[in-house]
Amino acid sequence: MRTRRGLLARLVIVVVILLVLLAIAGSYLLQPQRASALLLDRVGSALGLRITASGQASYRLRGTPQLVLHDVVAQRPGDATALLRADRVFVAVPWSTIRARGADLTVQRIELDTPILDVPALQRWQATRLPGETRIPTLIDGLHIVRGRIDNDGWRIDGIGVDLPSLAPGKPLSARVQGRYLDPPTTLPFDLDVALTKPANDAGLAAIGKATLEGDGWKLPAKIHLSGPLHLGDDAISISPAKFGLSARYVSAESNLPFVLGAAGPLRFDKGVLALDRAALILHGRGVIPDATARGALALGRRLVLRLHGDIGAWPDAWPALPPPLSASTSPMKFSLDYAGQVDFSEAASLALRRDETTFDARFKLPVIMDWINSDVAGSPLPPLQGHLQTPQLEIAGATLDGVEVEFSDDLPLPMTTVHAPSKP
Repeated sequence: MRTRRGLLARLVIVVVILLVLLAIAGSYLLQPQRASALLLDRVGSALGLRITASGQASYRLRGTPQLVLHDVVAQRPGDATALLRADRVFVAVPWSTIRARGADLTVQRIELDTPILDVPALQRWQATRLPGETRIPTLIDGLHIVRGRIDNDGWRIDGIGVDLPSLAPGKPLSARVQGRYLDPPTTLPFDLDVALTKPANDAGLAAIGKATLEGDGWKLPAKIHLSGPLHLGDDAISISPAKFGLSARYVSAESNLPFVLGAAGPLRFDKGVLALDRAALILHGRGVIPDATARGALALGRRLVLRLHGDIGAWPDAWPALPPPLSASTSPMKFSLDYAGQVDFSEAASLALRRDETTFDARFKLPVIMDWINSDVAGSPLPPLQGHLQTPQLEIAGATLDGVEVEFSDDLPLPMTTVHAPSKP
């Protein structure tokens, strides 16, 4: 069965093969423009691509041979879109590689300035290729990419910077990767240190660094840690099982909410959607958001989807205190949460709570609730939401109420309360 590699790995391998052959030509031909045009034509024919370098070309043969090309374009004949463009390509190749005439894929160093990879065009080209094993090159002094970009249908990653010190088949590798994922209105700048146990599918991955999820009027700066076996498909990335840690802060004009999240489960990125399914999660709200443990699924793309159920461990200190006897109970508070909407939680979410014999079902908008919690202006003592509370007993202002049912409606001046039993003084 054909081994599937990641898009970046395929890009590096194609560039390595292309530039090794160009360096071989440079050892025999003394005119850079003539040499590059001839070899680009031959390499393009072998790969089923039309490859050109319209800018200036130069090479050096002293010491380690070096070749520089400008304005490089690789395009499948008949396709309207180039699968790869680059303002500048630099390669340094040892003489031993040149003498091996492609049998040895050892390269001293590769540099790419402003490479642009078009994913749909790459996939169309891949569909024309015969199955076969992909060879991993050796990069002695590594790979350096600046101002790179990956374009796909509906999303892109720009500002890509890669510093890969070295690469060798079967050897561990480490790299620094920077960029900005864009899927309007959401953006995600990131700066990560990445390590792999080997450059191959299903190798162990560890990524540590910073990322900031940004939307209209809000942002979520975070420190992240991700680990697990990495699998790269034709258009999908999966880590299964993945271990994910996040120390973050939700910041908007009205809110500043710190929290820590840990998650474990199968993680997949496909068609611009990051999905974590059949996952276990632990949330520490640092006294502002409820501490909780949960299981379920979440997906993040142009919209956020949450399907979670679990236990709330502690009522937040910053939230209004629960009335007795709810506040005196040490029983777990069971919850289920359903949300599908904008990433900033501005659309309605459904929440169900249960502690002992008390149940609460509600629909709410988180920004509205947070405004109510943070407001210094006197207003309703009950939260602005729609819902139904049922409890066998409730103590309010020294009175004990039995058989209490409360209906909340955020379109009224005050939530409506219905008591079905007389109070006890």
